[in-house]
Amino acid sequence: MPETHLYQGAYAQSLIAKGRAEGVANAVVRVLASRGIVLSGTDRERIENCCDVELLKVWLIRAISVDSAEELFA
Repeated sequence: MPETHLYQGAYAQSLIAKGRAEGVANAVVRVLASRGIVLSGTDRERIENCCDVELLKVWLIRAISVDSAEELFA
């Protein structure tokens, strides 16, 4: 019986990537909230709709030290 790799198709990989982005976006929002930084609806939407995991990681690192949402995106 041939070996199949259920999770190696392009569609499956896109779902995995989307899940990773959602996880990092959630972390960004949570870090900011835990620090008392209030996000506007637009800012929250920008974070939650971002699919670029590398950019989200940059924002996550910045979220630790910024004083406002504006600084996060600078």
